[in-house]
Amino acid sequence: MRIGGLGGRQQGERRRGGVRWWILIVFAIYAVVQWFVSAQPDPYTGEQARYAGAPDEDVQLGAQAYAQVVRDASAQGALLPPESEPSRQVRAIAQRLIARVPEVSTDLAAEHGQTAPTHYRDFQWDVSVIQSEDANAFCLPGGKMAVYTGLFPVAQTEDALAVVMGHEIAHALLRHGSQRLAQQKLVQMGQLATVLATGDMDPQQRQVVMGVLGAGAQYGFVLPYGREHESQADEVGLMLAAAACYDPAQAIPLWERMSQLGGGARPPEFASTHPDPANRIQRLQALLPKAEAVRRKYCSGATPRP
Repeated sequence: MRIGGLGGRQQGERRRGGVRWWILIVFAIYAVVQWFVSAQPDPYTGEQARYAGAPDEDVQLGAQAYAQVVRDASAQGALLPPESEPSRQVRAIAQRLIARVPEVSTDLAAEHGQTAPTHYRDFQWDVSVIQSEDANAFCLPGGKMAVYTGLFPVAQTEDALAVVMGHEIAHALLRHGSQRLAQQKLVQMGQLATVLATGDMDPQQRQVVMGVLGAGAQYGFVLPYGREHESQADEVGLMLAAAACYDPAQAIPLWERMSQLGGGARPPEFASTHPDPANRIQRLQALLPKAEAVRRKYCSGATPRP
């Protein structure tokens, strides 16, 4: 009896020291089914996309986040007044870009055989300029925008500034925030499944397994997803700037200057949420003929790039 008891304890210890693979298998099946069942075509790109909620939820979340950004900037004395020259310039660019959203949305949807999107009609457009050394801008879900003054010396021209703002507006039009949230929820469920599957493992072994699976999710799923969103926003934003009668060719020297920020040091593309600058510039160059055709379509007197 004692021998049998010892054997039973050893088997129990082996079971407790292993991985409950069935949990990971069940999660993997669920993730695959969920990922494909929830997919729907993005009208701007024709590619399959997954969203965390309805478009009106995007607007609400964006408005809440923007209100906090404005409060913080105002409290720090960094919010530029609307009558300041940078604010007027940014507002004028934003108005031109926003005015072309319906046409660009319809054109891109038709190009991909999709119904023209209408969710942007509920956007609560607004834009602020914030004093900061950051060469950055953003457009939150629902159309709330901010431009940091550190972007001005890097952009140098109104056309280049419009390219950046068009890129940020494209993120909102493409509902990338909702897509990232859907992705994050799936990743979090994977993390929970891993915790449950390795709960009885030796702590060191468990840490190794968690690290390997986490790295796999990061490099094989999260980062490529981010790079894809950046490339999509580059294309849609470039078309938007061109339709608003800005020179799309200014995107090339703009991103060349952007690539030199911080001394040009950056992680390799596979470890970043953004495309490598050289690859990004190459893709933008390939998009210029299409962007210039859009500019000629909507802007009388516009001429092709030499």
